[in-house]
Amino acid sequence: MKLAMVSRPLADSDLRLARQMGMSDVVSTVAGLSMAPQREQGPPLAYEDLLAMRRQVEAQGMTLSVIEGYQLSDRITLGMPGRDDDIASVCQSIVNMGRAGIPVYCYNFMAVFNWLRTAFDMPGRGGALVTQFDARDPAARALTYAGETTDEQMWDNLAYFLHRAMPVAEAAGVKLALHPDDPPMSPVRGLARILRDVAAFDRVLEMAPSSSNGITLCQGNFAAMPGVNIPDAIRHFGRRNKIFFAHFRDIRGSVPLFEETFHDEGKTDMFEAMKAYHDVGYTGPLRPDHNPTMEGERNDEPGYMIRGQIFAVGYMKGLIQAVRSQTQLSLVR
Repeated sequence: MKLAMVSRPLADSDLRLARQMGMSDVVSTVAGLSMAPQREQGPPLAYEDLLAMRRQVEAQGMTLSVIEGYQLSDRITLGMPGRDDDIASVCQSIVNMGRAGIPVYCYNFMAVFNWLRTAFDMPGRGGALVTQFDARDPAARALTYAGETTDEQMWDNLAYFLHRAMPVAEAAGVKLALHPDDPPMSPVRGLARILRDVAAFDRVLEMAPSSSNGITLCQGNFAAMPGVNIPDAIRHFGRRNKIFFAHFRDIRGSVPLFEETFHDEGKTDMFEAMKAYHDVGYTGPLRPDHNPTMEGERNDEPGYMIRGQIFAVGYMKGLIQAVRSQTQLSLVR
């Protein structure tokens, strides 16, 4: 697999740090929405800008393998008038990604807002700051301008998008990697969240059969789904070659109450998770995600401060070496 680091947005200092840590791949975010008061789709991502991003990463000896954070508008996710225009903009962005040689688009189908936490400064190990979600908190229940939605509406809207975007992605040679809802429960602030369990992703893969239709296996989200075993989930989707991108993170608890942790102290057996990626032959990008804020950091971007990422990368590299050593020993025996 390819170890990746996220740079939000691309910065040469981040790229130098990633290279120093031995990363082969880079993940970057791009702006795609205006927020006033609903999320409105901007113009397509320009081919020239995407190509410049790819070349900036390559100049540091790495590969720009994933664009994430290019959000879908509320008109798309909520099925509002004008969604065809917005889908056309997203499809042109996918075409331009293919032309620029960027192979994976990580997207989600969360309407109105993305990942939600009710606290961003909970004390973790040694006083590090972690995020928490508690469904009892008023911030998790307040309705948005969109009111309430149903599962049926959201499934219809997702199918509408997939059946238009997937043929474009196939022709462009771009893989669409769908991210789970975060938190994986429904409703959240009155909005149905349909991508909340393993069966939902099986349904997505069946509703739009395509070599370009796959998932972002965000371990923290799958771990928050009650009863989900992470190594089993990796094998379930990995044996079908449907993991296009993976987020390596962990939590304590599950919905409706959980908090994020350092990568070595959550509830998941991370060695077995890494071994599962190895066993299914996963060769895509794997990046650390949602790390705690550590000593000396201001917590300006909870989950994405740099010291926790450095800690996570070292841990991930150690796990990979341990899996390889165990595999070699098994072959000798």
